[in-house]
Amino acid sequence: MPAPTGQTEVIRDAVVAACRAPSLHNVQPWRWVMDADEVQLFLDPTRMLPSDRSGREALIGCGAALDHLRIATDSAGLHANVDRFPNPNDPDHLASVHFTPMDYVTEGHRRRAQAIWARRSDRLPMESPANWESFEPVLRDRIDRYRVHLDVLPENSRPRLAQASRLAESLRLYDSGYHAELARWTVPFEESAGIPDSSLASTAEGDRVEVGRAFPAGHHHDRRVHLHEDQATIVVLSTDGGSRADALETGEALSTVLLECTMADLATCPLTHLTEVPAAREIVETLVGGTAVPQILIRIGHAPATEKSPPRTQRRRLDDVLEVRGR
Repeated sequence: MPAPTGQTEVIRDAVVAACRAPSLHNVQPWRWVMDADEVQLFLDPTRMLPSDRSGREALIGCGAALDHLRIATDSAGLHANVDRFPNPNDPDHLASVHFTPMDYVTEGHRRRAQAIWARRSDRLPMESPANWESFEPVLRDRIDRYRVHLDVLPENSRPRLAQASRLAESLRLYDSGYHAELARWTVPFEESAGIPDSSLASTAEGDRVEVGRAFPAGHHHDRRVHLHEDQATIVVLSTDGGSRADALETGEALSTVLLECTMADLATCPLTHLTEVPAAREIVETLVGGTAVPQILIRIGHAPATEKSPPRTQRRRLDDVLEVRGR
């Protein structure tokens, strides 16, 4: 039975919001199918990068998009009921989502949905986040629904973390395929994907962020010159295993962390290069302790309040990522 026209438009708008989720180099590796009153989420293998052979980072991006979808429909009064990996014969069928009316939409639901449109990945040096001691419990409470661990790395671990970042880059120094991939996705060959110059750090800015991925340098003047080094707090999201389900759930938790930070006027930047190379990932594992698998790191800090926000990175057209059936 087809969904009511009003509900169909709400779901279409929610898919648009879901596609604002972050993904590796902004490749947007998802595909959506709307059929009657359900939405299906699929991993799009054609959008997976050679450096992401296992698809782990693509799955993290899809998980973030799935959580964005849930948040967007909540704000419109539709609760998303998610069935993950519903088809054992199709591992790329990540979720089936159907919707039920909510009794009441709170201001919190609306603010969280608005944060989807305000969030940016900030690759510049950041100031340390104020009131972190009171904000950290909020983050832990928000991701408690997921089987994902959040570890806050202490300040004295930063030298080892910087060492891991340098190691990850040095092991790829002569990997021409990896560097070609970076260049491809940071050059405006396509308006709807990739990382624009406005979102990249210059050489001087990048040198002050010891744990950032070494992208091709942006072409603009040096910003935040008063910050001689990055002061962001760094957190790690880890899981007990390394399955596809773990990666998807990491993405959902990532979405929650990023949006909660945005609501608190904090800047964020996800980091995955530290978990892509085994030798670097092992260093992160020692910093976290235990037997959990580090999936992604996040820099969290303050950007100057007087600074103009960069433009939003582009997204693919809705018709390119959403198939509507049953019309």
